[in-house]
Amino acid sequence: ISLLAGAALGLTGTLLQQVLRNPLAEPTTIGTNAGATVALTIATLYAPWLLEQGREWVALAGGALSTLAVLALAQGRSFSPVAIIISGLVVSLTFSSASALLMAANREYSEELFIWQSGSLIQNGDAVVLGFAPWLAVAGIAAFLLLRPLRLLDLSDEGAEGLGTKPVVTRLAGMTVAVALSSMVVAAVGVISFVALAAPALVRLAGARTLRQRMIWAPLAGAALLWVTDRLVQVLPFTSEIPAGVATAFLGAPLLFLLLPKLRTSPDRDGAMLASVRRRSGWVYLLVGLLAMALLLCAALVVGRGAAGWHVASAAELADLLPLRAPRIAVAVSAGMMLGVVGTLMQRMTGNPMAAPEVLGVSGGASLGILLLFVATSDVSRPAMIAAGFVGALASLAMISQTGRRQSIAHDRLLLSGVAVATMASAFSAVMLASGDPRLDTLIGWLSGSTYRATAADATIAAVTATALLAIVPLTIRWLEILQLGEAASRGLGLSLFRVRVILLVLISVPTTIATLVIGPLSFVGLMAPHLARMLGFQRALPPLFASAILGGMILVSADWAGRMLIFPWQIPAGLLAALVGGPYFMVLMWKGRQ
Repeated sequence: ISLLAGAALGLTGTLLQQVLRNPLAEPTTIGTNAGATVALTIATLYAPWLLEQGREWVALAGGALSTLAVLALAQGRSFSPVAIIISGLVVSLTFSSASALLMAANREYSEELFIWQSGSLIQNGDAVVLGFAPWLAVAGIAAFLLLRPLRLLDLSDEGAEGLGTKPVVTRLAGMTVAVALSSMVVAAVGVISFVALAAPALVRLAGARTLRQRMIWAPLAGAALLWVTDRLVQVLPFTSEIPAGVATAFLGAPLLFLLLPKLRTSPDRDGAMLASVRRRSGWVYLLVGLLAMALLLCAALVVGRGAAGWHVASAAELADLLPLRAPRIAVAVSAGMMLGVVGTLMQRMTGNPMAAPEVLGVSGGASLGILLLFVATSDVSRPAMIAAGFVGALASLAMISQTGRRQSIAHDRLLLSGVAVATMASAFSAVMLASGDPRLDTLIGWLSGSTYRATAADATIAAVTATALLAIVPLTIRWLEILQLGEAASRGLGLSLFRVRVILLVLISVPTTIATLVIGPLSFVGLMAPHLARMLGFQRALPPLFASAILGGMILVSADWAGRMLIFPWQIPAGLLAALVGGPYFMVLMWKGRQ
């Protein structure tokens, strides 16, 4: 099964990267894995009778549903690569949050679900292999029948149409094959990380230039990568077997770091944002936004629920409630503002509208440092977590900085390095969550973005960092405006691209680290807030930065308050709720602006 699943993932990654013209495209990017996973999780927990008809059909239904949502959101822009990638990230984050919430609500089954989601190749017979092989054969034949029209996607859409190919139809056909294959893999062995991304990259680095070569060699590379990883896992002396999907991420991510300097990158073909909306100069609307945020903060402080139902705190009661509510509200608003600003900075700096703090890898590095702390010592106090997270974030930044060259930092290399760090962090968290460690309650709460453990010290650190960030970002406006003109024009205007981008990376990394330390490895706000600001009409450099800060703060404060109220006396982590509520709302805005 390792050979078959690896080959399927290698072919899937090749198809998606060709269809979307993006080296970051994989089943996770377009939401397929998340949809298949949440469908199988729901069926396992609440409708096990559905699995009797075949796990493949449940996974295919979930993967197809999430992918159709992505295509519907990208329809207005003729399924352009950038629109599909952004839609896929939003859908994937929303579905993944739903799956995490389901597992948090069913702790008695969480260990088994975590092991399965980490990609386990353990089999009880040959039934899965015999059932999977025909699917792979059919998909391989279909992919090679699409070889000529897929090859024409290397041209512009106009050029492909001139040669008799319809790019939209070709993309849909290629994605259909890829979605079916990836859903079958999830149903058979769970979520296997990194192979669909790494296998095509490895064969390109090895010299495969044509699509035919990549479609032949990428499945072989994927099969070899997964098979070798499975052999190593079985040989190494661990007390319990590590899931193959986790081990693949551990081995593949460092390998990608070593090979990144040799990776050939291409300029962005589509840097346009999602929607064309009426521009607003901003300042009056920003004042309205500040007023709305102030009212929201007041409501979060005084409105709550108790044993007798809804309650508005009086002045006397508020004095007793402030020590309990104020720190978590301050942490939420400060972290949301920081993530909103750094998301805007990243998208302006890279010219890539799918950039977000997690993609940079700093959030992943901070979470990896904290996860290593759980393994290395029994001291999981707040100061120890902060120190470990800070070291991890700095190490992540150092590795990512090495992807730059003397004059510039290639966008694809920057994003790929961030994906590698995030993959390692996700893999390590999967190992921890599957281990049965008694300290998992703290870990699960932090990973899901809970403000439950926020302290006055956390609130102070977050507030000071957010204030400093908002004071500094106006100094970068000239750089951000020039960067939007392109690299050639920026150099012509005397801008040192390498120096400017390194400074912006540091400015991005510090607040991202603090936000990750105090509220967990959130990323959805950093993606969502800048796009919401843009959809509301904030176009120039400075107003979108402040608008993103206001929107990010409001999103997390609203999520934290709603998480305390909805299922009282239990709580829903703010990070999960922000994704579950903000994600669909963001999809609605994308749908309205698709034309």
